Amino acid sequence: MKKGLFLTGALAIGLTMPLLAQNSPQVKYATTITADDLKKHLTYLASDELQGRDTGSEGGKKAGNYLAEFYKNIGLAGPVNGGYFQPFNLISVSYSKVTLQIGKKKLVENTDFIFTGDGDMKKVAKTDLVFLGLVTDENLAKVDVKDKLVGIWAVGVRTNDLVNKVMDAGAAGIVQVTMEGQSNFDRVANRYKANAGKGRPGFEKPTIQRPVFMVSSDKMGELFGAPVETLKEAAKSNPETIKSQKSSYQIVKSNAVVPTENVMGFLEGTDKKEEVLVISSHYDHVGVDGKGDVFNGADDDGSGTVSVMEIAEAFAMAAKDGIKPRRSILFLNVTGEEKGLLGSEYYSENPIFPLANTVNNINIDMVGRIDYEYQKAENKDYIYVIGSEMLSTQLKKINEYNNITYTDLILDYRYDAADDPNRFYYRSDHYNFAKHNIPVLFFFNGVHDDYHQVTDTVDKIEFPLMTKRAQLIFHTAWDLANREKRTPVDGTNTRTER
Repeated sequence: MKKGLFLTGALAIGLTMPLLAQNSPQVKYATTITADDLKKHLTYLASDELQGRDTGSEGGKKAGNYLAEFYKNIGLAGPVNGGYFQPFNLISVSYSKVTLQIGKKKLVENTDFIFTGDGDMKKVAKTDLVFLGLVTDENLAKVDVKDKLVGIWAVGVRTNDLVNKVMDAGAAGIVQVTMEGQSNFDRVANRYKANAGKGRPGFEKPTIQRPVFMVSSDKMGELFGAPVETLKEAAKSNPETIKSQKSSYQIVKSNAVVPTENVMGFLEGTDKKEEVLVISSHYDHVGVDGKGDVFNGADDDGSGTVSVMEIAEAFAMAAKDGIKPRRSILFLNVTGEEKGLLGSEYYSENPIFPLANTVNNINIDMVGRIDYEYQKAENKDYIYVIGSEMLSTQLKKINEYNNITYTDLILDYRYDAADDPNRFYYRSDHYNFAKHNIPVLFFFNGVHDDYHQVTDTVDKIEFPLMTKRAQLIFHTAWDLANREKRTPVDGTNTRTER
């Protein structure tokens, strides 16, 4: 998989839009995607009235109704028994009490640690906290983890796999480091703190005694009374040299039903109508914090959602003019992404159209801003493209052709790798299509200071750039919906795992 920045665009190779491209029918409809329309829709969806569009909330349902009414008004069909909603229930899990004490120090939830596991306990459990460090067979042979809390180092790797391995070895629970530095931990902890008491929506499953606590690397050093660098060195081959600590913990759990729904509009194709292209975004965000501050989610993912709306309207206008796509297109706005990609997971397990007939997923998540990498760049007309060669070698070429022909953006592939330490490939809704071997394209502007903050507001959106990005996605979608053959699954990562 190629890494690093890769520049494509007409200006990069000394060309303007070819005359043939200027006369292509989709150019007319691409120009209907405008900054004014994007701003109009986003101003509502990211307003305080919608209260951060939390999954299952009143504001979330207002957003869903707005989308459904929009699809109806532009003439798209409701594909769920004539309707635009795919309803389902989540179970909101609340932990009314989570305590963790190491030695004599009582740790504070969402300040000193984050609870990410599961459990329901009538009384406090007492055991030792032992240091394992790296989860390897060699280290497991050196450290007795049975019935213990186990400290593990899991930076930039598949944490769930490591947790499972330690729990399978008989551990009572896990204290893990999954990010370097206190500042990064504090950012995540503040998100959990803002949502404290709301519960964690998810699919119904039996309770398992799986206490998992996340701490920063600095805090891990403090718990074991050793410098972080000492812990890192011991993790490699001598974890048994780190002194164990007395510990106690308790988790108390309760459940509540949360009804929610995916929203979708459908445009039937012509001669290849049994094949379906899915264009997706998530319309949920993280709601309101305990102080009443609204997380408007203008970029995340209001920007992707209004882009899907405008792309849908462009295709609907073409259809009304008698220019329908050969393949059918499903415009899919999913719920529960912020809770763990839940809406797209539900769709992928309960598809309205068979996954075998789903040719591609184009996912749009955060396309309205400029990230850290491009803040000082002379040319800020960029977009990150992720997943373009993971499952099909043709998708990247198709997208690049349409960019060179129509939009001249910088296509940046620095995150287009399964082993990207940021793990962006696994962190948005396209993943639930990719894991079923459906080739995906994920369009993303990168992170910025307002990511998951109350400051992610409409006034900070770069609407002209966002328009250009949406137009590129429209052109690529037009191409995929009308080409003779669907993109083959012939990439280098055809067995995707999270």
